Amino acid sequence: MTSKTTPIESALRTIEIEKRAIDALKSRIGGDFEYSCQLILNCSGRVVVVGIGKSGHIARKVAATLASTGTPAIYVHAGEANHGDIGMITKNDVVMAISNSGKTEEIINLLPFLKRNAIPVISLTGDTDSELGLASTVNLDAHVAEEACPLGLAPTSSTTAALVMGDALAMALLEARGFTQDDFASSHPGGNLGRRLLVRVKDIMHSGEKIPMVKTGTPLTEALLEMSKKGFGLTTIVDSDERLKGVFTDGDLRRAIDSEKDLQTILIDTVMSKNYKFISSNSLATEAALSMQNSNIYVLISENDEGFVEGIVKMHDLLEANVV
Repeated sequence: MTSKTTPIESALRTIEIEKRAIDALKSRIGGDFEYSCQLILNCSGRVVVVGIGKSGHIARKVAATLASTGTPAIYVHAGEANHGDIGMITKNDVVMAISNSGKTEEIINLLPFLKRNAIPVISLTGDTDSELGLASTVNLDAHVAEEACPLGLAPTSSTTAALVMGDALAMALLEARGFTQDDFASSHPGGNLGRRLLVRVKDIMHSGEKIPMVKTGTPLTEALLEMSKKGFGLTTIVDSDERLKGVFTDGDLRRAIDSEKDLQTILIDTVMSKNYKFISSNSLATEAALSMQNSNIYVLISENDEGFVEGIVKMHDLLEANVV
């Protein structure tokens, strides 16, 4: 950065250069890219992503993205591979080698072993005519017109292009495999994503004897006792077969009082709400949260297809489960 270049100008120039590098990748997505996808889809082992230096950091991220989206993958440091870690690569694997120059010595030294064991090599380089590019089973062209570094030294545009190409490959494989939200959640069980995608209403709802419930024909006074006992601010009303017929809430009680009805004599049937929000117990907990938010309510009833009450979930339950 020269004395005449402001930090904002430098940042905008960097973003623009890297944007052009990414845009240039579009014209290179063709037969070689499709062949790379097919090699991986046909692979009975893993994708072993190798690299060193800045390309090594990109390789590690690409391996992690592949692994979390349905393609078994590991990262192997090219330097360590030359000192024993090459034993981690099996004949069932596919190797993805990332090197901007295509001349990285540590990767070139791996080629005889890979060739001898007939292990397919997908190279991602900035020079298709490099030694690595020419020796590979297939080469993905990730060359850039210029680095964003004003000195032309620090890998910037080139690493960005390699990362984007790796992401494009991972997403193409994800779609080809029919990878789903549930699959993604299964590989992220410990984080927020996993909780949001794995936790279902049935995992956190209150069920059985905890559900406030009275039969049709019950006096309002008895229904109020059930509400008070269970502490949900409502009670469900079911028929003789225990199918859900309505709900009575604190709001319904206020409306009944405002109507000046005799609360000592009326039956719950005459003041219950027949229009109520419900959700399946198999629904994601995040769906329950969205329904509550949109309806401005804090308690939701779980009802099955046959009309039976399965449980009750509160917004507090969703907060405790860390899904909102």
